[in-house]
Amino acid sequence: MGILNLTPDSFYQGSRVQATDDLLRRAEQMLEAGAAVLDLGGYSTRPGAEDIAEDEEKRRVLPAIQAVREAFPEAFLSVDTFRAAVATEAVALGADILNDISAGTLDAELLNAAGRLGVPYVLMHLRGTPQTMTQHTHYSSDLLLEMVRFFRTKLAELRAAGVVDVVLDPGFGFAKTSEQGYELLRRLPELNILGLPLLVGVSRKSMVYKPLGLTPDAALTGTIAVHTMALLNGARLLRVHDVAEAVQTIKLVLNSYPIPSSS
Repeated sequence: MGILNLTPDSFYQGSRVQATDDLLRRAEQMLEAGAAVLDLGGYSTRPGAEDIAEDEEKRRVLPAIQAVREAFPEAFLSVDTFRAAVATEAVALGADILNDISAGTLDAELLNAAGRLGVPYVLMHLRGTPQTMTQHTHYSSDLLLEMVRFFRTKLAELRAAGVVDVVLDPGFGFAKTSEQGYELLRRLPELNILGLPLLVGVSRKSMVYKPLGLTPDAALTGTIAVHTMALLNGARLLRVHDVAEAVQTIKLVLNSYPIPSSS
């Protein structure tokens, strides 16, 4: 899943695209490199990111989805949003999947909208909001146990809303410290109890670059290492900034090791 950030403030500057020509060029590069999905988002969810109005998010993301759909009609497009109205208009313009960081906690209408839209849904674990999530990293019991309980509750809500196809995202970096991120990475196979494919998004994040004393710009090698661990522990989809390198990692891992089943 290649990341296309239509934002001026996403944490990794290399992922930001503004002009349509730049967007289409980047999308083409990702598809040619082997991206299975392009994920377009207009709301930055880095820790402490500025909250923006719904109209501004639409202004950023909707024309971009339309442009990419027209240029690449066979591409599989994901819209990264937690707002029902944005999701509804994005799907009408050609988005194929809804990638929601909030599990429906930031917009009460989103889960029902996902059911009406009839598209696959990425269910991510988050506590708080992008503005407050760093204040919600304390878990009163076992981290994975709390996550499984959260996912089971949300899966029941999704099924009641009519959502059929669900992918789980553990939410690395979302209300989790770097240490908790590595615990989650080691224990990723425990989420297989839910019987759903796992998406992992760790590309160039602080859990990769901070332990190495680097910046996001210098975190590609570390990202490849963490991607390898994620794949060996059952990840089925990687959300990445660097598609060619991720595709190479996937090919080598899949050709060398049996991957734990998610069913």
